[in-house]
Amino acid sequence: MFLETVVETRKIFGGETSLEKLVFYLLAFVTLVIFFTGLIRRVKKYRAGRKLVGWDFRGGKAKGIEHVTEPPSHGRSLLDVLTHKTITRRKHSVGAAHLLVFWGFIGLFLATSILALDYDIYGNITRIFFGKERSFFTGWFYISYNFVFNIAGVAALLGAALLNFRRVFSKESELDYERAHKPEEGYKRVKMAIGDHIFVAGLLAIIVTGFLIQGLRIDGSNFPSFEKWTFMGYLVGEGWRVVGVGATLAGQIHSYLWWIHILMALAFVAYLPFSKALHILSSPTNMVLRHPASTRVLPPSPIEHMGYQELRDFTHKDLIGLDACTKCGRCHGVCPARTVGAPLSPRDLILDLRQWVDRSTKNPMIFDWEERPEGSGPRNVDGRLAGDVISERTLWSCTTCMACVEICPVGIEHVPLIVQLRRSLVDQGVMDPTLQSALQNIATQGNSFGKSSRMRARWVKSLDFPVVDARKEHVEYLWFLGDFASFDERLVEISRTLAKVLSAAGISFGILYESEKNAGNDVRRAGEEGLFEMLVEGNMKAFSSASFDKIITTDPHSFNTLRNEYPAFGLTAPVMHYSELLAQLLYEGKLSLTKQSKNVTYHDPCYLGRYNRIFDAPRAVISGLGCDLVEMPRHRDNSFCCGAGGGRIWMDDSFLNERPSENRMREAATLGVDYFVVACPKDYAMFTDAVKTTGNEGKITVVDIVELFYESMMGEQLAGVAAGDSDTDIKDGKQV
Repeated sequence: MFLETVVETRKIFGGETSLEKLVFYLLAFVTLVIFFTGLIRRVKKYRAGRKLVGWDFRGGKAKGIEHVTEPPSHGRSLLDVLTHKTITRRKHSVGAAHLLVFWGFIGLFLATSILALDYDIYGNITRIFFGKERSFFTGWFYISYNFVFNIAGVAALLGAALLNFRRVFSKESELDYERAHKPEEGYKRVKMAIGDHIFVAGLLAIIVTGFLIQGLRIDGSNFPSFEKWTFMGYLVGEGWRVVGVGATLAGQIHSYLWWIHILMALAFVAYLPFSKALHILSSPTNMVLRHPASTRVLPPSPIEHMGYQELRDFTHKDLIGLDACTKCGRCHGVCPARTVGAPLSPRDLILDLRQWVDRSTKNPMIFDWEERPEGSGPRNVDGRLAGDVISERTLWSCTTCMACVEICPVGIEHVPLIVQLRRSLVDQGVMDPTLQSALQNIATQGNSFGKSSRMRARWVKSLDFPVVDARKEHVEYLWFLGDFASFDERLVEISRTLAKVLSAAGISFGILYESEKNAGNDVRRAGEEGLFEMLVEGNMKAFSSASFDKIITTDPHSFNTLRNEYPAFGLTAPVMHYSELLAQLLYEGKLSLTKQSKNVTYHDPCYLGRYNRIFDAPRAVISGLGCDLVEMPRHRDNSFCCGAGGGRIWMDDSFLNERPSENRMREAATLGVDYFVVACPKDYAMFTDAVKTTGNEGKITVVDIVELFYESMMGEQLAGVAAGDSDTDIKDGKQV
């Protein structure tokens, strides 16, 4: 039976003998030894990678990058961790539940730390120096302590219960652990699922037993009035009394349940470095270490060779990021490649890499191993990282759309990892034949179509005004068109339309004619780093021979690399997307425009939206022209990729269930709009084909945003370009 108290306090231990206390401290010591042993092993694993100092591109500081990309903000990342901003977005209920667990357990950790400070440190110090053990765990402090940390316990209890409920009953594809690529027969992920259930259920069990023993203590103490501030424990104590547990029996049950609670809590601490629970430490660390430009500006290859080929090629940040993954599956859910049947899931890729690294360092996570048939193991330590550990088709399936990086709640950077592995494949000469052909065309002719550079500006001949050669005459805007806007017959007419708009608005603009080369954005993301640098050198030479103030481009892919990656090579001129200039013309009122009445939807290009956060300018143009904009279900930073990025437009996609552009067009067809507005040449090429292959020809028309603008300027009816009115350069959505 518990001792009646006359002051507002309680015993730290609940009547345990001296031997039991000794056993407790021995177990706590063993727990800490196991915990720090596991933690040290993890740190050693991270140190097996290489150090990446800041943003040290090409062996020196990235000159000029500061004005085009925001610097890393550790304070902002820490705030995201504390507020769960990244976990809550698009999953509000999950984020709220996790936030309750997060702050609840921080509170419970503080509560335990305060008890240790009072009993083990303050009490012993006062006994040694004053001859009498003292405690601050009394009076108003004791009452406040119990009230505040009961709130924390309730928060943790509610959050853990919600997460357990979701884990058990949710049918979301993100949680089923179904692989996008099944490497062999007999594959299972049962152990992973068991580990996740143990983690989440264990948290709930620790909290529940904590409240149960609190209620038993209060029941055994005959419900002192001041314990009403320990409101949850008091309520549980009332429950014990209702079921007939008196003071004597409460004391007996308490002694057993207290040990169960303590053993579970200590086991959890020891288990943490070897389990999914490690993300408690690794995820916030990864968030703080992330850099906002990590995908827009790709990091360099290891010095010794191209791409990632061995463990030491990974950076410390890469390895921490692999351990930060919580298997939440959000990247798995949004990946366009997985959605249309490709063998790529960003989640699976991270888990496969993590298991490979753990095998390499003999540092396994408990319950994190795949179950495979005896002797199979294609993901062994000795195999090729790109090819054996991660299959070639998996790597080539990525469109580098950045949807996975955008949605990841713990800041994992999947795309740079994929590109590093692609670089390794390119270095080995392992790639799709059509990709190889496109890269050869770019290397020899400066464009993916393989046409003579002298043909790049032939589209200007049919204009009734001259287009300035910026190499010979100063212009305000240097127009960098890119390959598709220069060579594809469906798109050169749009280029002429933009030229007419700029001329009518009195904009001083010019082009580089045959001196322009492919900007290299997709070349770099396909893994051909050497060719990318060659293209940059050629374009920088052309820029230096021209006279201009700003660069404007119609291609979001070119826009991204010119704006974010070329400054490392000396480009200082500001870079604009043409939708921004059209929005500026609308705002300034330089042109007389006729309001339109059209039902349209707009597709956010990945490299304009997610990569560079330009969402409002195109919408300002559409609304400024009087069109009725119906947003796509997946829009802005959640836009679904057309499938062309990362060099995919040059690769075979016959193995897919459907093309990403077709998936997107089916989505658009449900909106009942007449026009599908794009602001990217590659989008135009992909979606005009998708209209035809999805059976929506005549129901919805793909138009470029400048076509809407030009119609409003001329007061004419928009005719659009019929799907299929092109030469043979594009077939079935692919460049051939």
